[in-house]
Amino acid sequence: MALNPTIFKTRSLTAAIFVVVMLTGLLWNQWSFFILFSIIHFGAWYEYQRLIAGIDGQYATISPFHRYGVMIAGWCLMWYFTNKGYRIGNVSFHAIGWWMGLVFLFVLPLGEIIFTRVLNVRNLLYSAAGLVYISLSLGLLTHMKTMFYGNIVSFWGTLLVLIIIGSIWINDTMAYIVGSLIGKTPFSKISPKKTWEGTLGGAVLAIVVIGTIGYFFTRRVNDGLTDWSWTLQWAAIAAIAAVAGTAGDLLESKLKRMAGVKDSGQIMPGHGGFLDRFDSLLVATPFVWLYMMWLLL
Repeated sequence: MALNPTIFKTRSLTAAIFVVVMLTGLLWNQWSFFILFSIIHFGAWYEYQRLIAGIDGQYATISPFHRYGVMIAGWCLMWYFTNKGYRIGNVSFHAIGWWMGLVFLFVLPLGEIIFTRVLNVRNLLYSAAGLVYISLSLGLLTHMKTMFYGNIVSFWGTLLVLIIIGSIWINDTMAYIVGSLIGKTPFSKISPKKTWEGTLGGAVLAIVVIGTIGYFFTRRVNDGLTDWSWTLQWAAIAAIAAVAGTAGDLLESKLKRMAGVKDSGQIMPGHGGFLDRFDSLLVATPFVWLYMMWLLL
């Protein structure tokens, strides 16, 4: 697959804008992070519901109560995973998310019966899958962002999210470039444009770049002393993000093929919609979260 200069230019420009928006949301303050990923949450849910409706026409008949109620229920997961980082007065977002989540757990099935006069289990399972795929994933990302809140090293939460997103961005970009230049062996029928050369090249470069950044960063914070354990942790996170992120990209490609669409949305020229842009992050996040929980045990 030859490198198309026009497509590459469009993708590079929109990617640069994407990076600016993401860094602003991530680094400005805790509220910009929450607002940014709340927008991503609802945007991803809107596209997910469209894809599922394209796959199974039954899902297109869900009531507005179900359609928007499950989005809000998923948003509650993000609130629940905020730790001590967010509060309204003396009440934490964590507590609000817990109680709102319990309410929606009982209200959503009841509302399905009231508005459709039948309990469509298949539609509920589609929505439950969306809660795991989108809401739980972004909730776990929020948990990693805020897990060190109030600690002297609270910046590590933000750094961890940057490592994950940076690893995925490097992997995706390098996989596209390497695959375009030397890719010859198809990687999967789900995504015909992917090649083994591009996939492996993207993963290796992501690990090398993130590991190198980790090496110099840890030397700086350790007054010039080398801490290989931290460097290896950065590389390990990059490896997990690259491998799981590729799986996430294939999963979303499969959903689009089943729905008969090219892109999940049109928010970014050359990149598609929310799911097109964050498909890798949605699958990579739970695996990195599990790795971090294992490290912290």
